[in-house]
Amino acid sequence: MNPYMTYPAKIKKIVKHTDIDYTFFVEKIMEVKGGQFVQVSVPKFGEVPISISDFHDELMELTIRKVGHVTDGIFNKEVGDFLQIRGPYGNNFQSEVHFGRDLIMVTGGTGLAPVKSVINYFHRNLDKINSFKLISGFKSSQDILFKDSFKEWEKNMDICLTIDRPEEGWRGNTGFVTEHVAKLNLPNIENISVIMVGPPPMMKFTGIELSKLGIKDEQIWVSFERKMSCGIGKCGHCKIDETYVCLEGPVFRYDKASKLID
Repeated sequence: MNPYMTYPAKIKKIVKHTDIDYTFFVEKIMEVKGGQFVQVSVPKFGEVPISISDFHDELMELTIRKVGHVTDGIFNKEVGDFLQIRGPYGNNFQSEVHFGRDLIMVTGGTGLAPVKSVINYFHRNLDKINSFKLISGFKSSQDILFKDSFKEWEKNMDICLTIDRPEEGWRGNTGFVTEHVAKLNLPNIENISVIMVGPPPMMKFTGIELSKLGIKDEQIWVSFERKMSCGIGKCGHCKIDETYVCLEGPVFRYDKASKLID
């Protein structure tokens, strides 16, 4: 598909996770991979980069947080309406890199969205990895995304769903993801792979905790959330030093990502 062109994708379904977090199920009009992103536009409102949270034979999932003018326009849409989409852009999480390894994922808030397709892939193909551990944190129980998916994942995967602070009626884990990372028992450090996605402070301090456990930066992969306006390395909005995140990323190995400082 022409990377400069937008194409109409019909909205087939909308799932409301929270007051400001919706997943739009749209027609899958392009071939995509987990970790890539698309540019979504609404006439008269503008354009915004959105990670692809999951995809199927005929549908693509876009999990979007209502945070500004453009997303206001998207949230005005209903089933049967169209979103204008161009892409996909960027590289992807290469699942085969983790085959035969002990895979740990650490996500914070909406950082779960870019890796949902990767989790679902291994949920269906657990024989391809040695073990799987997901530590996923949210501010509160009201902020949790993909609650139905968590119920499915928990059936055959090691899941630690945590909220920042105790709440009345909450019977699950509490505390920041870094606290749960610090508690990990890792007998075979060399065979571990880690994927972590979330706000920059969360990734920074998670990286510190992983280092304390003996995990090297070369064993960690991250996804950067940047203002990627064009998606093709022309506008420079996502440039850090000499790296264009939209072209070389958004997925990076941490030995490079940790050195990308604005």
